[in-house]
Amino acid sequence: MSLTLTRYPGNPLLVPSPLNAWETDNVFNAAMARHNGLIYMLYRAQGLDRISRIGCAVSADGYHFNRLAEPVVAPANEVESFGVEDPRVTELDGVFYMLYTAYSPQGTRVALARSTNLIAWERLGVVLPDEDNKDAVLFPEKIGGRYAMFHRRPPDIWLAYSDDLLHWTDHQSIMQPRPGQWDSVRIGAGGPVFKTPWGWLNIYHGYNEDRVYCLGVALHDLDDPARILKRQDEPVLCPLGPFEQWGDVPNVVFTCGGIETEDAYHIYYGGGDHVMAVASVSKAEVRAFAKT
Repeated sequence: MSLTLTRYPGNPLLVPSPLNAWETDNVFNAAMARHNGLIYMLYRAQGLDRISRIGCAVSADGYHFNRLAEPVVAPANEVESFGVEDPRVTELDGVFYMLYTAYSPQGTRVALARSTNLIAWERLGVVLPDEDNKDAVLFPEKIGGRYAMFHRRPPDIWLAYSDDLLHWTDHQSIMQPRPGQWDSVRIGAGGPVFKTPWGWLNIYHGYNEDRVYCLGVALHDLDDPARILKRQDEPVLCPLGPFEQWGDVPNVVFTCGGIETEDAYHIYYGGGDHVMAVASVSKAEVRAFAKT
C-alpha cells in the first residue's frame, strides 16, 4: 500500500499579514506543539527586509489560528544576522526544545533554544559548530539512554547522539538521495518523528533535478533509527495547488512539524515558501503501510 497525505480543504491555514511588518511577505515552515490543551504553530516569517523571524499562532482545533503580534524569536547575535529559520520543536521531560537554522555571513548553523511555554525562548547556542548544516530535529525520547537527532550534511540525512543536547557525536549518514526518483538530488528531515508500534514514522522532504520539493515517508527501527525498515518509492505529497506551485519559491511543500491525534497524523507544511497548510493520514493507513 502506498501512503499519501490528504489536504485539508480549508487550506491555507495561515497567510502573510499586512498588519505586521515582519511577516508581510511569507509565513511558512512551522514547528508544531501541544501545550495546555492548545496547538501552537511556531512559523518562519519574512517581511519586506527578507529577514526570517519566528512567529507564533495558537489554535484550539488545529485549523483556525490566532497569531501573536510580535515574533517569539528574532535575530539576536552575529550567527543569526540574516535570520532564524525553519524551527523544529520537540518536548522532552516537560521542556520544549527548538532546533533552528541560524543564518549569517558565516553560513547556516544548527542552533538550540528551550522554553516552558513556547513563547519565551532561552538560547543554548550553536550545537553543530563550524559546519554548514540545517534540517535538524530532535527525537521525542532518548534512544539507548541518549538524545538522538537527525540533521543534514548534504545531500543526506544524518543521525547523531548526545548526552546533554549540546555536544553531538557518532554522526552517521543513514538516508541518501535515490537517483532517478523524486528525491534524487537532496533530502532532509521534516518534523520530529512519530513513535508507532512498527517504528519511527519519518515524513521527510526531498527534491529532484527540477527542484520540485515533495514529501516522502520512511519507517525507522525503534531501537536503532539508522536501520530503515521501509522507505516508500512514491512521495506522500507533491506541489499541486496554486499556493504550492506559485509561491515565493515555486513548487515547494516542506514540513517542520506535525500533530498526532487519536486516529491520525496531521502534517503541517509550507506551500511555496509563502503560506502554511496541513495534510493528514489516518493511523489505519499507516498501519497498512507498515505491514505491507
